[in-house]
Amino acid sequence: MEGSGGLLLQVNGHVVPNYAATMVSFDEGDVVNGRVVRIDKDEVLVDIGYKSEGVIPSNELSIRKSVDPADEVEIGEEIDALVLTKEDQEGRLILSKKRARFEKAWRRIEAAAESGEPVEGSVIEVVKGGLILDLGVRGFLPASLVDIRRVHNLEEFTGQTLECKVIELNRSRNNVVLSRRAVLEEERKEVREEILGNLASGQVVEGKISNIVDFGAFVDLDGIDGLIHISELSWSHVNHPSEVVAIGDTVRIKVLDIDRDRQRISLGLKQTQEDPWQRVVSTHKPGNVLEGTVTKVVAFGAFVEILPGVEGLVHISELADHHVENPSEVVEPGTKLNVKILEIDDERRRLSLSIKQVEDQNMPMSDLGAQLEAAANGGDQDEDSSEESAEEPTVEVEADEVEESEAEQVEPEAVEEVPAEDVAEQDEDDS
Repeated sequence: MEGSGGLLLQVNGHVVPNYAATMVSFDEGDVVNGRVVRIDKDEVLVDIGYKSEGVIPSNELSIRKSVDPADEVEIGEEIDALVLTKEDQEGRLILSKKRARFEKAWRRIEAAAESGEPVEGSVIEVVKGGLILDLGVRGFLPASLVDIRRVHNLEEFTGQTLECKVIELNRSRNNVVLSRRAVLEEERKEVREEILGNLASGQVVEGKISNIVDFGAFVDLDGIDGLIHISELSWSHVNHPSEVVAIGDTVRIKVLDIDRDRQRISLGLKQTQEDPWQRVVSTHKPGNVLEGTVTKVVAFGAFVEILPGVEGLVHISELADHHVENPSEVVEPGTKLNVKILEIDDERRRLSLSIKQVEDQNMPMSDLGAQLEAAANGGDQDEDSSEESAEEPTVEVEADEVEESEAEQVEPEAVEEVPAEDVAEQDEDDS
């Protein structure tokens, strides 16, 4: 009927409503708009302008698991839904709210991934290795990309809405990988540049210890991290940075160097504290005798701390009057003793000390080296005597053999016997 926009028909001279014209035309897979008219514990009814109301089962309301329909929609709320089945076995129109969001979300996520713009989603689940965000699809945010620094408790993000960048996308596998860290780093880039522009070498600033590693400690300077190397933590020797600072400590540090190209800042903590070396230079001179504590024994001598943070070397030749083969024969870590200052090298910040040049030195191990040396020398003499004895072995001779030998030595030579007649004839010839 003209003027009714097709909503009225003239049948047998009567004007009647054209109900068919009021019904929405759609196919399965289409996204339709409707109004929530009823909420049950396991489904929601939606009026989309069709001959019957559409049914959204509770498992098609959200990508969340085990949801309460009343938490997802309200009576009278207009929602989009995807048509799953125009008529099931019971003649019902089956819809899905989550799949309508899924389709819209994919289009939005694909556009964001292409442009580099961030997307927003609420954290709905904590899983092994990261978080699950509701973007209309399930997006995975790895734990390492949740924040600029490592996050120890992921549970605290549950329910929060986070802004992330899409770094990996695979629709065939419904795979979306996100990075919140990329967003934070981009936001802080301008802040870092501003901080670097305001910092200068030699400046003293305040920051908070954000991380501790074996080689030093990182300090958060309101948006950019600087490093205090372990050698710059204290004037004293430091075995590990945790001996000096702890995560969360607020510290005053000095800016030592700035690499603006690499955005790296070198900091020093000890530079904001009194330098004990200056006390040595101003109050002591060679020849002074001070009390100290042995801190370390090495092959070439021993280090002795004479003031907190100031150590000097006692060379092995200055440990004792006698020859010292190993410094541990004379001193050990923790030993308290007096030392004499031999030399102060201000430029190299080095102290040369002596123990043997201190008069009336009372050392717990003073006799140990001498005893060891004497014992070594005594052992050598005993070995020499033993060697000489071994070169002259004793030979046992039987008594009978000795008597025979003596008899042989005194026995006269044998005399030849001559007959008497021969002797008389010889006498006559002589006369």
